[in-house]
Amino acid sequence: MVDVKETLALAEERMEEAVMYLDDALAHIRAGKADVRIIDGIRVDSYGSLVPINNVAAVTTPDARTIAIKPWDKSMFRPIEKAIIDSSLGIMPENNGEIIRLGIPPLTEERRKQLAKQCGKEGEQAKVSVRNARRDIIEKLKKGIKDGLAEDAEKDAEAKLQKMHDKYIKKIDELLAAKEKEIMTV
Repeated sequence: MVDVKETLALAEERMEEAVMYLDDALAHIRAGKADVRIIDGIRVDSYGSLVPINNVAAVTTPDARTIAIKPWDKSMFRPIEKAIIDSSLGIMPENNGEIIRLGIPPLTEERRKQLAKQCGKEGEQAKVSVRNARRDIIEKLKKGIKDGLAEDAEKDAEAKLQKMHDKYIKKIDELLAAKEKEIMTV
């Protein structure tokens, strides 16, 4: 027989994961401000294996428009610069022999619109994940009726599921609104 609480907990977990994924994805979209998370996806060749930059260097933001990367090993300057140049970040690194600096340029209006669209796509993916979680759980509850679950319990669970769905869709909309505001602020 279907355990309603367990089923709803599973749905909530899947919806929470969708929101966490969106939050992480939005963090990697640069919004004209320096944020060390925008280079998280960049991998550097370090002694034969690809590792994140923060595994081979100290990454800081000395001011709102700069990311400073200080490699622990002097031989890592070239591989780090090459990885940044080859990435889709679109920022040219400056190397003074001690620190690699990434100057975050102000965004153009066109680039702001592109980034807002990209955020919208990420948000839509998260919403689809939340909707899919709801759909899957509703199907599970409907099958539960055949296995002896009371229809009233199924209807109550569906109502709770809908409230949960609405809560997470609202969270996604809030995350998107905050990121869009951050991108569009000059």
